[in-house]
Amino acid sequence: MRKILSKIDRAYLAGLIDGDGAIMACIEKHNEKKFGFRVRVAIKISQNNNAILKRSKRTIGFGHIRHNRTQYKWYSLDQLAIEKFLKLIVIYLKIKQKQAKLAIKIIGTKILTVSNLIKIAKMADQLSKFNVRSAGRRKNFARMIEESVSPND
Repeated sequence: MRKILSKIDRAYLAGLIDGDGAIMACIEKHNEKKFGFRVRVAIKISQNNNAILKRSKRTIGFGHIRHNRTQYKWYSLDQLAIEKFLKLIVIYLKIKQKQAKLAIKIIGTKILTVSNLIKIAKMADQLSKFNVRSAGRRKNFARMIEESVSPND
């Protein structure tokens, strides 16, 4: 993540996230984690114009660009970079400000207990409800964890 983003860059990138971006969270099974799950926030911007994403990636200083048949996608799973980035642009977001605040909260919450993990899973479920395109793919992360983890942990 670049150390300095001008106000203009922050506002421009917030506009890209608002218009062509997504802020998502998922909980994945992960054997090396204490309670068997990990939380990941992801952000992406989809565009037909690769030049916009290349410029944005240079400005932001992290992430990856992928291309499929119809569009380019800039995305990142780097939790520390995402948290810093969202904190820089959150005041400029108009449409996805609630999602950004929730994502920042998810990233910043430490998983110390099972109840803590379930709390984060409920936040991830809440975040997925904001994403219109994921309506058919939406998961109930909290229920998945409750079914998988012993209440005595």
